[in-house]
Amino acid sequence: MSHDRRMFLRGLAVTAVAAAALTSSAAFAQTAPSADKIIISGASGNLGGLTIKELLARGVPARQLILVSRTPDKEAEFAKLGASVRFGDFTKPESLAAAYAGGTRMLLISVGGSKTEPSTTLLKRAIDAAKAAGVKQIAYTSYIGISRGDVEGLAANHQQTENDLKASGVPWTMLRNSIYMDGLLRQGSQMVADGKAVIPPNESPIGYITRADCAAAAAAVLTTRGNENKAYDVTGPELLGVREVAAAAAAVTGKTIEVVQGDASTRPGFGRPAMAFTTTHFKELTGREPTSVRAFFTANKDKLLTPPAPPAAR
Repeated sequence: MSHDRRMFLRGLAVTAVAAAALTSSAAFAQTAPSADKIIISGASGNLGGLTIKELLARGVPARQLILVSRTPDKEAEFAKLGASVRFGDFTKPESLAAAYAGGTRMLLISVGGSKTEPSTTLLKRAIDAAKAAGVKQIAYTSYIGISRGDVEGLAANHQQTENDLKASGVPWTMLRNSIYMDGLLRQGSQMVADGKAVIPPNESPIGYITRADCAAAAAAVLTTRGNENKAYDVTGPELLGVREVAAAAAAVTGKTIEVVQGDASTRPGFGRPAMAFTTTHFKELTGREPTSVRAFFTANKDKLLTPPAPPAAR
């Protein structure tokens, strides 16, 4: 066995131990039956890769996984473990029937549009192909704001895909994920480097959640029963604005960060009122609390202490 393969398997073992320690036994009580074949659509992406590792940590055999990607070569390590790795591209409809063949449960990770087709068209194509292939449940990574009436921009696209999935007749689960906490690392490291943080006008806090926690929620839905035709708002444990992010960054690094209120010239905040809430859905799905910003910063302290690179010139 090669050194890289030993390290890969060791990493999976560590993930499994950590998952067992963090997750209640109840969350593992109902694992996917052996007959189920779980499709991960978008397996080569960050969320797809983390979800695969979560499924393996939960004891799902690799042979029950169907990993679909436009770049299947990136899944070579999982293929060696026994996973079925297949090419599938929403812009190439003819590829999807073979990609989804034999699958019974599916994680449909949202995508952006192509140069010629909007995301809603691409995702509906995937839903239709999955239905034709006999998939019995589709979990879709949607958007947090839909639950509070956000119908603009990306929210409208996600709402359309949710409607298309419901209209398909395939049992569905909506994973309305909040904004990834991972993006706060750059913001926090900038605060540390500057020793200052500016609160934008009309700031609306967000219940940020880590990408890894979103993967854990997805894996829970794919390996337990009773989630059909339900929507979950997957959020972190607290609402975070600039002040809370600065406090966590200062506590973890020991650096002083001055927090000041910005004026009209300050770049507006990212959050919308429709996103300013948290839920207990993550804990209900996984049996553990979602990762706090302080715990996330602690785990990434080296990155927090590294000043972010300046934006690339256009």
